[in-house]
Amino acid sequence: MLVIRYAVLAAAILASLLTLFFALSNPWWLLLSSLFIALVVLGVIDMRQTHSTLRRNYPIAAHIRYMFERMRPMLRQYIVEGDDDEVPFSHDQRSLVYQRAKSELETRAFGTDQNVYGTRYEWINHSIAPTKITAKDFRVSIGGPDCKQPYSACIFNISAMSFGSLSPNAIRALNKGARLGKFYHDTGEGSISNYHREHGGDLVWQLGSGYFGARNDDGTFSPERFAERASLEQVKMIEVKLSQGAKPGHGGMLPGAKVNAEIARTRGVPEGQDCISPAAHSAFSNPEELLHFIAQLRELSGGKPTGFKLAIGHPWEWFAIAKAMLSTGITPDFIVVDGAEGGTGAAPLEFADHIGTPMREGLMLVHNTLVGINLRDKIKIGAAGKIITAFDIARTLALGADWCNSARGFMFALGCIQSQVCHTGSCPTGIATQNPKRWQGLNVPDKATRVQQFQERTVATLRELIEAAGLNHPNELGPEHIIRRVSPTLVRSLSVLHPYLQPGDLLHPEQLPEHMVFKRFWPAARANSFAFFKQ
Repeated sequence: MLVIRYAVLAAAILASLLTLFFALSNPWWLLLSSLFIALVVLGVIDMRQTHSTLRRNYPIAAHIRYMFERMRPMLRQYIVEGDDDEVPFSHDQRSLVYQRAKSELETRAFGTDQNVYGTRYEWINHSIAPTKITAKDFRVSIGGPDCKQPYSACIFNISAMSFGSLSPNAIRALNKGARLGKFYHDTGEGSISNYHREHGGDLVWQLGSGYFGARNDDGTFSPERFAERASLEQVKMIEVKLSQGAKPGHGGMLPGAKVNAEIARTRGVPEGQDCISPAAHSAFSNPEELLHFIAQLRELSGGKPTGFKLAIGHPWEWFAIAKAMLSTGITPDFIVVDGAEGGTGAAPLEFADHIGTPMREGLMLVHNTLVGINLRDKIKIGAAGKIITAFDIARTLALGADWCNSARGFMFALGCIQSQVCHTGSCPTGIATQNPKRWQGLNVPDKATRVQQFQERTVATLRELIEAAGLNHPNELGPEHIIRRVSPTLVRSLSVLHPYLQPGDLLHPEQLPEHMVFKRFWPAARANSFAFFKQ
């Protein structure tokens, strides 16, 4: 065993001696000899260090293991992964985005690769009398009764990704693409940077628990600083982030080493110090206070549509917010439902895999609740969670959303290869890094065009799906249009698989619908508390 453990080091010593011998007659051998001597030095360092047992026991050889560990995600994509293995996005999904972004041929011959008789296979039934839609895109008017500046949003937009997480050139390209395609770009909680403003694309300003760009020195919310930025013409809507699908219920921290002067200036934090996003907001502590905060932001912004984004967790907490809408008479203009499918944010494995409600179930809960309290017509719903294709959009709209957002889809349009090193600063495509040597290679005009083309061609395909179904607008989609195989011999529409409430169902406590979540948790919710109240 001793020989095996030190075999690589022994081979390097032998090779260095042999190459030094040959170098006596030919100096070119010195180059090769220096390489082997360097390996010998590395092996000696490995044996003397005390940090890694593996390196002490297997000098030099241990580094080969580390190399393959780092390369594993990329190698898996190109060597091991099947076309439809979703880890987290399949080769087929990524290829479709690349083809649409580059305006390349995206059609497929010889039939589907999907197992149409496999459980959970889904489809839309077509019509014998398909329609012809003249509209090039689909818009959604967002703004409730208290909104003074309603916004006409596209049905497919860029989801929240912050400057700091993404590079300057990535932000530039996304925003320019949004301007070219007339859709919106969510800033993420990292505030509005100069790169967001450079090309003038529509912005949704996301305000997280750190209140970046609108905070006092102690980290609390600053109405004055908020009003200054919210009044920008480019800012179309205000979105309070309660939680995100990547790590719901978890705060965040940008290490001080990454907080350069530019990020510090954008976020309003000290340069070189850890930038903390608390797990909870300090501007409110219960549902009614949340809605008063929404009303305050709407007033400070001059009446722009104001809402919140959340990943559904405890259902009684969401029900408490819904009851607060009834008790205060304050309604958000929109709600964006994020899913536990994750996103661009890095998170502990347990949070990524096992915390939060997936987007579809969360979306149905929010939609049903608003229907049940007769507020669905006043509040628009957006949704985000692994939305890539036109069918993804159609299915999400059928479940209750008014529009969809995508983060990772637009990262693929920028050229992301799913190397899964977003949190390390070593992104190979210059997208998720602050290293100038990496992000300066990202060509903004070219990538902006790709962002526009991906969005445009996806919406165009959505239009074709709607036409094939015999409908005239995506808002006509309902759960009855999406069919799912639940066994090799049984199929059901989503309207049969999932119960849907009727208007006003939740306004009569003595007649709650036969739905276990509402039956059990709606009575346990209070408008003035996020706590669970036992009956």
